[in-house]
Amino acid sequence: MNSPEPHQDLKTRALNYHEFPRPGKLSVESTKPCETADDLSLAYTPGVAEPVKEIEADPRNAYKYTNKGNLVAVITDGTAVLGLGNVGSLASKPVMEGKAILFKQFANIDVFDIEVTAPSVESFIETVVNIAPTFGGINLEDIAAPHCFRIERELRERLDIPVFHDDQHGTAVIICAALINALELQKKQLTKAEIVFLGAGAAGVATARMLRAMGATNITMVNRKGVIHTERTDIHEEVQDLARNTQNRTLADAMVDADVFIGVSAANTLDAELLKSMAENPVVFALANPDPEILPKIAHAIRDDLIMATGRSDFPNQVNNALCFPYLFRGALDARATHITQKMQIAAVYALAELAREPIPSDVLAAYNLDELSFGKSYIIPKPFDPRLLSRVSGAVEQAARDD
Repeated sequence: MNSPEPHQDLKTRALNYHEFPRPGKLSVESTKPCETADDLSLAYTPGVAEPVKEIEADPRNAYKYTNKGNLVAVITDGTAVLGLGNVGSLASKPVMEGKAILFKQFANIDVFDIEVTAPSVESFIETVVNIAPTFGGINLEDIAAPHCFRIERELRERLDIPVFHDDQHGTAVIICAALINALELQKKQLTKAEIVFLGAGAAGVATARMLRAMGATNITMVNRKGVIHTERTDIHEEVQDLARNTQNRTLADAMVDADVFIGVSAANTLDAELLKSMAENPVVFALANPDPEILPKIAHAIRDDLIMATGRSDFPNQVNNALCFPYLFRGALDARATHITQKMQIAAVYALAELAREPIPSDVLAAYNLDELSFGKSYIIPKPFDPRLLSRVSGAVEQAARDD
């Protein structure tokens, strides 16, 4: 009998992981004893009336007497699940449960995953607004562009708790942190670098805007129809601010003398030949998942002077949002922030970049079965199981929140 294909083995193991010993990846556990009649009288009637009255008198007391201050909602409509597309709200639930595990594992934040079937953008927004009192923060996830821009914007305006679309800003934070370090290793400056994006969806737009806020001035966005330039009349209003006054019209045009390529598009969309026209010591981030715009072995065969990152854990320099969102929310919740600002996000960027330049603890090396690893072309961003992330990134975010 032939041995099973690797993907078949993964499928079996993944399905068993989610089904046994009990279905799903989450459960709710009590934080207080409830073993006696007296416990029950405090947990529910009549004792529960006392905190209810305190919260009615002052809504801020919800943070004192309930789990609101450590509870985040991970909310989606399932229209843009990573690598799978529009699978619908119910089918997206395993992803949202997975997100909840990362919140708990890395930052001890409790999560309810909420999958919403909404007939319109307006109804989705109203649903989130109506359930928001339960939570200390809202993490939007896997919502297709361009609706995701409007949804986040309106929720930020209407709610007094942090609202964060991780596919936009979480991705942007990690990309920016990795890029700062890659450019330093390549002896280049962000303010002068020619940066080309392939993909102008949620991740690309948010990252370009964050890089611009950090000082980047030469950014070219490319979508399916070519370069997003100022003479195009078919550009969605959400990306008009990123249109560039340029004569370049194609990805090939834009790649000439480019210092940085950031792919947030689809598999195998970067022709290896285009790498030859890039400037010396280029940076290539091919971040499409599960398959990148170009495989590292192909890119390195063309250019031995590049630094490369992907979204995959089986290649060096994984751009992984788990490095951001648990710690960003931890800092925001601890500061009792009402919003997650760009300053808070940029604080996370620099905290991540700085951490990668420091020696790696032996227990982190052991977690990845490594003998050694140090700041360099194959290590430009911290590893997800680095325990220092909690204090360093959350601390930076909390301080930025208080400063704001």
